[in-house]
Amino acid sequence: MTLDIPVLFAAGATDLTPFLVLLAGIALVIISIAALRIHPFVALILAAALVGSLTNLINGSGGNPITTAISDTMKQLGNTAGGIAWIIALAAIIGLCLMESGAADRIVRGMIRAFGEKRAGYAMLASSFFLSIPVFFDTVFYLMVPLAQALAFRLGKNYVYFIVAVCMGGAITHSLVPPTPGPLIVVEALGINLGFTIIGGIALGLIPAFVGLKCGGILDSRLNIPLREGGMVKIKDLEEIVGKDDSELPSFFVSSLPVALPVLLIALASVVQEFSSPDAIGPLYSIIEVFGQKHVAMFLGALIAITLMARQKKLDKTALWKALESPLGTAGTIILITAAGGAFGGMIRQSGIGDTITTLTQGTGFSFILLAWIVAAVMKVAQGSSTTSMITTSGIMAGILATISASGATLGYDPFYLFAAIAFGAMFGSWMNDSGFWIVCKMTGFTEAETLKTWTLSVSIISLVGIVQLLIVSALFPFPFGK
Repeated sequence: MTLDIPVLFAAGATDLTPFLVLLAGIALVIISIAALRIHPFVALILAAALVGSLTNLINGSGGNPITTAISDTMKQLGNTAGGIAWIIALAAIIGLCLMESGAADRIVRGMIRAFGEKRAGYAMLASSFFLSIPVFFDTVFYLMVPLAQALAFRLGKNYVYFIVAVCMGGAITHSLVPPTPGPLIVVEALGINLGFTIIGGIALGLIPAFVGLKCGGILDSRLNIPLREGGMVKIKDLEEIVGKDDSELPSFFVSSLPVALPVLLIALASVVQEFSSPDAIGPLYSIIEVFGQKHVAMFLGALIAITLMARQKKLDKTALWKALESPLGTAGTIILITAAGGAFGGMIRQSGIGDTITTLTQGTGFSFILLAWIVAAVMKVAQGSSTTSMITTSGIMAGILATISASGATLGYDPFYLFAAIAFGAMFGSWMNDSGFWIVCKMTGFTEAETLKTWTLSVSIISLVGIVQLLIVSALFPFPFGK
């Protein structure tokens, strides 16, 4: 049986208290982070405990409702951390090593050489799109902006075009392609295949990325924004960046391996497990299964990246491990926030919100894909963080999937499309409550108004293009990876 999917507020005697519980949790997150400036880790744990406590009180669960909720929150925290900690830590290591070894710079130069200087915007877009798969957006931006500035300095034009190209490529894969924290937690929450999500995320990101680049060209022709002093790089330093010799950098192939190898291995394992069997390919099946396991694949990528950095910078063991302390420290904070978000999402699922939304929407024509996008977009605009938006929305949608599964019905399309809807929704409306807005503003030398006209407008357009694309593709190819 296929469940017809559907309008948010249908009449009836449906119990709406899960909505009140959800709103209380979301309100606490927004007030804590945006107004009180409480650390997101603490805010998300408090919200999870609140949602759990209210759920227990309303349902009349046995035992103390508050202590039970706290215990459940800690279990959810541990379960989430177990699924994402190793991968996020390794992604942080790969990011640092790509930066420090010169591999990231070499990838950008290789892209520019491949596309040609006349299509340098495509090169900047492709570079940030590729690098943001394992590397956090702010790290990629810190690398790419000086290169975009250097390119604009050399050509004497197209500054806005290059900056928007960098922004669009990075923003899309940061939200749409694991193993960055937001996509990773949504994959865990929805229980979908990581390899197919990487393949699908990259594929669905191509058209919005192209549209974003075209937006950059239009904005560049209409906005008279000059190259200014701003961020970490001064104009007098740009000539040095332009003139750096390629011989000082690793080869393009080796530079790409830490990113490309894990992606290819995870994707290959997913394809083999779905469409083949041990009987068909013998021992090769087990080999692919091991090396394509996400933790193993990411570890291999990190090993290559570490070796590359050690050789390029001629580091001994002591200096090498000292250098790796920084990304592990950064990863630790991200792991805590992401795991706390997973706890919050887990408590949202326990609130019964999935049952309520499914009942309210049953028999109407409102798509859960559109619902996921709307919730993620509202959360993004309200509190600023894409990751928090994705975590909260995935908790709601996971509850809905659990209700559908328990009823014996089916969604009617691959839940990957819900993942993508959440990702595109979490890109919408990035403005002054988003740290990404200020990274773009300060690094580029744009004013706040110019950042709104460039970054905010462009990222909102690709979000809208993304959801329109999703609705079309999901109708044409409901199960792109097979049932």
